[in-house]
Amino acid sequence: MIWNLFKRKKSNQALVERQYAEITGAARSPVFYEAMGVPDTVMGRFEMISIHLILYLRRTGSAGEAARGLAQDLVDAFFEDVDHSIRELGIGDMGVPKRMKKLAKMFYGRVKSYGQALDTGDRQGLVDALRRNLHPESGDEAPPMQALSDWMIATARSLGDVPEEKLAAGQLTFKSMDREVIR
Repeated sequence: MIWNLFKRKKSNQALVERQYAEITGAARSPVFYEAMGVPDTVMGRFEMISIHLILYLRRTGSAGEAARGLAQDLVDAFFEDVDHSIRELGIGDMGVPKRMKKLAKMFYGRVKSYGQALDTGDRQGLVDALRRNLHPESGDEAPPMQALSDWMIATARSLGDVPEEKLAAGQLTFKSMDREVIR
């Protein structure tokens, strides 16, 4: 029985890798950093991968068991990637668990705050949450987050049309972004 768990993980590996590459690739789109006020820093990239993953999780939350299982594997892959990145930044073995706990708390806090704003259609609440999370030290000097908020709302809506078969096959894609989309 335990061997079936390993088999399932191994068979999902290609799907997880493909879907995670889609999420991270979409999160690296220059338009987020050049036109939407996302800081081009390690934490800014963490935030954008988190946002894409949160949008993915919102869509798969109402999907079948296969898609939800893949979603859990993606969350695991995300935190493995974060762990690896922390170590690459030179954080020693003793400091990694503390940082991972903090980053996990940040991620799940964002799941909650962005989810509530998206569920209720609270554009200003989403703008405020994005400003608070992406520019915690800037206060009133933070760049406007309306474009990113509008993108998240539109993307969450469009992901609702993704068929469950595509989700289960790890084939959800995000629309490619360019500066023209923002204007």
